[in-house]
Formats: sequence, C-alpha cells, structure tokens
Amino acid sequence: QVQLVESGGGLVQPGGSLRLSCATSGFSFSSYVMTWYRQAPGKERELVARISAGSKITNYADSVKGRFTISRDNAKNTVYLQMNSLKPEDTAVYYCNRWLTPLAWGQGTQVTVSS
Repeated sequence: QVQLVESGGGLVQPGGSLRLSCATSGFSFSSYVMTWYRQAPGKERELVARISAGSKITNYADSVKGRFTISRDNAKNTVYLQMNSLKPEDTAVYYCNRWLTPLAWGQGTQVTVSS
C-alpha cells in the first residue's frame, strides 16, 4: 500500500523551530527525489524543498533558504524538514511527495507560526 504520512507540525512562536517527518511505504523510496510542499489558506501549493535520491543535492525555495533543511533516511523510508527561525508567513499545511511522479497527497501536517 502506497502511503505518505506527514507528522511533526504544531503551533510555534515566531523564531521557533519544528522538525517535520514524512514516513513513506509502498514504493522504492531510495530511488526517488523527494520534496516538501506547503499550502497556505487561499494560496496554491508551493514547492519548499527537494532532495536527491542519495541526499547529495538539495534545493530550496528562496523564501526558506538558510532557515529550512531537508534530509532523508533511506533505511527508514522517511524524509524530514527541519524548520528554524520560523515566521508567520510559514504558516501552512506541509506535504511531502515524490518529484515528477507524485503520488496521491497525504493528509499533510499543519504548521502555525503565531505569537
């Protein structure tokens, strides 16, 4: 069964940190470039970060560069997003997925940055 299960979101104050996890199953995780997307209320889903299959190459949206770090553990079929120096504009539902050959979207994990 193919699954993407995001977790780790929550309510955090501006300047705080969160670490998101995405546990996957049902496909050959280590063969795929993986991504994190986010969707804020009333906005389109946007690409936040991308990581190559072997973790050597990472890419970030300009809005999160220097604050967010994507990583993966191929032994655990899991991709992570470390988010530091969070801002209110980072508030969104965060999703993971494969790059170029996306699966059905998971439920996402809500991140709310507010004082």
